[in-house]
Amino acid sequence: MRSLVTGGAGFIGSHLTEHLLAAGDEVVVLDNLTTGSMANLASVRRHPRLRTVTGSVCDEALVRREVATVDRVFHLGALVGVFNILEDPLGGLRTNIRGAESVLAAAHEHDVPILMASSSEVYGKNSKPRLTEQDDQVLGPPQLSRWTYAEAKAVAESLTYGYVAKHALRAVTVRLFNTVGPRQTGRYGMVVPRFVGQALAGDPLTVYGGGAQRRCFCHVLDIVPALVALLEDETAHGGTFNLGGLEQVDIAELARRVVAVTQSSSEIVHVEYQQAYETYGPGFEEVPSRAPDCAKAFAQIGYRPRHDLATIVADVAAYQRAASVLV
Repeated sequence: MRSLVTGGAGFIGSHLTEHLLAAGDEVVVLDNLTTGSMANLASVRRHPRLRTVTGSVCDEALVRREVATVDRVFHLGALVGVFNILEDPLGGLRTNIRGAESVLAAAHEHDVPILMASSSEVYGKNSKPRLTEQDDQVLGPPQLSRWTYAEAKAVAESLTYGYVAKHALRAVTVRLFNTVGPRQTGRYGMVVPRFVGQALAGDPLTVYGGGAQRRCFCHVLDIVPALVALLEDETAHGGTFNLGGLEQVDIAELARRVVAVTQSSSEIVHVEYQQAYETYGPGFEEVPSRAPDCAKAFAQIGYRPRHDLATIVADVAAYQRAASVLV
């Protein structure tokens, strides 16, 4: 197969690129390198079946040209991260909506299947213990830029459904829940690499509030094969699937586990939410709990994560030690 990976120099995209090359694909990576880096592709940078293109998914002519050369598209190119969204909500809306439509239009024009990477953010503040693909969006007020990413991803999903309904586009939408692993940075607000970086540096691990916020974390190496399996399964086309971890953990417990796994002497410090608001800006709002129900993906492709939280933390720590990245 010939695959296009938008955002292929990013955290998830680089792992997907490696996976596809190992499976025998020719791969084209399209990335504007805003949050991605060619360093993420160091292990395959000179691979004879890899071609990299620096450019934006919003460049319609470029996207059409590259999609014309491939058999399938994995659309992971987006502006991500709490810091990025809060600092530039308009830029996030434009990139995440215009980019999605650009890639969808090209996939329709050239009749190639596409995987649209969405996010658990689309559920917003929905407080169900486990979220299914049919559950409602519960978003906060639009003047809080915290929710512009969720809005953009929801619009991208709606565009995908529209192309499926009107043009019979072969598309799969995947909602990712807290994907973690090597190459992910805490620079943009991701909690696991941030905690690991603090622990390795001997700095206090800063937990906002009481740390009762609950999340599920999933290793990127469990997510990547599922992305490929869903796009290759023609009976999944037109569907939406949650992908994430199964174990729920609160943030205070996550901090304790990071300290234990890294054998750090760091203290765990609880800071008031006011500090979080000062750090992230006035558009920040916390979500108390978010966990996926992945039964649909299990029924479709047998999806079941293999890496536990201790392994995830250990792999992130090993990467940060090797790269001397303490964030």
